[in-house]
Amino acid sequence: MTNTAPSYDKIAFVASSAPDAEAARVRLTEAYGNAPLERAEVVVALGGDGFMLQMLHKFRDTGIPIYGMHRGTIGFLMNEFREDGLPERLAVAERNVIHPLMMQATDMSGKVHSAPALNEVSLLRQSYQAAKLRIQIDGKVRMEELICDGMLIATPTGSTAYNLSAHGPILPLAAPFLALTPISPFRPRRWRGAMVPDRCTVEIEILEKEKRPVNAVADHFEVRSVVHVSARMDMNSSVEMLFDPGHSLDERILNEQFGY
Repeated sequence: MTNTAPSYDKIAFVASSAPDAEAARVRLTEAYGNAPLERAEVVVALGGDGFMLQMLHKFRDTGIPIYGMHRGTIGFLMNEFREDGLPERLAVAERNVIHPLMMQATDMSGKVHSAPALNEVSLLRQSYQAAKLRIQIDGKVRMEELICDGMLIATPTGSTAYNLSAHGPILPLAAPFLALTPISPFRPRRWRGAMVPDRCTVEIEILEKEKRPVNAVADHFEVRSVVHVSARMDMNSSVEMLFDPGHSLDERILNEQFGY
């Protein structure tokens, strides 16, 4: 039988600013070399989840897979850090393909800002006043008025991040859904959110926008004082993550549901 496992000869190492991550990058470079990013076959990211998210954005649509090793705080998106046998680990790693949620946010001046989100698009009140939001799905109003601190539109990848902290549902990675999760809802008090097909366009209109200003955030990209936000999955854009066998993102999401 022919061995079809990929062989990554050109590995590029990138590290966060954390001392442990930078020290690991130096040692790994000495052991395996460090290919220029423009010629790399795989990128090994050393840090925590925040750094990994930055790298996923940076290498989106390049075709270069990202293999994270934990040198940060949380490490949900990372593999266990180990310096030995890296080429062998890469050769048998499992692939997860991630698609971004594309946000379009219109600010009070009428300018439209576009940005991708791999985790979530969040709307957050900007002042002491609660936000008032109107929710449309594919052009149909589904909620006339939501009074809240904000709301999230989360991808399956992001469903275990801020979304889970806001008591939103955990979505399996292959689930064709987005999670709409309110943050501290006041009215309707019992609304705990919804799941909508990921082929839908979600639109949020900010009501009383001058009195109750709202910011919109796509992962790390923030737009202040928005009047309208739309979000839709972009299946034509992607990034690949690599995980050790038995520790894929699917497996981690399942574990989260059972309290691990």
